[in-house]
Amino acid sequence: MSLGQQLAPHLPFLRRYGRALTGSQSEGDQYVRATLEAIVAAPGEFPRDVDPRLGLYRTFQAIWSSTHGDNRVEPAEPGTEHEAIARARLARIAPLSRQALLLTAMEGFTTEDTAYLIDETPAEVEKLVADALSEIDKQTRARVLIIEDEPIIAMDIESIVRDQGHEVTGVAVTRDEAVALAMEDRPGLVLADIQLADDSSGIDAVKDILAEFDVPVIFITAFPERLLTGERPEPTFLITKPFQRATVKAAISQALFFDESTVPA
Repeated sequence: MSLGQQLAPHLPFLRRYGRALTGSQSEGDQYVRATLEAIVAAPGEFPRDVDPRLGLYRTFQAIWSSTHGDNRVEPAEPGTEHEAIARARLARIAPLSRQALLLTAMEGFTTEDTAYLIDETPAEVEKLVADALSEIDKQTRARVLIIEDEPIIAMDIESIVRDQGHEVTGVAVTRDEAVALAMEDRPGLVLADIQLADDSSGIDAVKDILAEFDVPVIFITAFPERLLTGERPEPTFLITKPFQRATVKAAISQALFFDESTVPA
């Protein structure tokens, strides 16, 4: 099998990486083209002692490092709102940390392979990834309103929220209380149960809040079937009780990562 045939299956993923790294489809694709041109011009210099995919990314990294100076992400091209928000967050992460995060989390390289690609030690790669995740956590700090009428569950959710570094603006047990708290102290995230203390609805409380301002919402409920009918727009984030703390943490991180209001100016 020729080198070109070996590399072909990996090119779409290299384009994905290039676009994420630069924040631009056109610039990312330019780096991929430059990588292929370098391989064609000097096939004997292509790393033959590693897996072809690893050699391909290694060649890309060498070109990127030698031509991109400070490695800053350029202004993003038009794309989906979520893509633009993600690019804005990645742009604020230090260059090597951004590369380490993308290579491990998105491209699936091991710590050792990533160390080879960016000329660092495995221990340094782990530190770089941790720094990148820490920066994302800082960017997505939020003030959270909890709508939950069961005291023990509310305390558990509040503990999860605070453990992630977020602030709790209040805990509401009824629809009216939830709306009043939201209007008094606008939250950046709402965690809501469906069935509330006075038989009012967390769904209605959320509708009232969203009528006043946009805010990401995560429903945590023992009655998911009420929101999963397929007959109307449904929430993006829905957690079923009893829940795992890790599930709630992941949902919070995901909801805030794509929320424009928490992107630093």
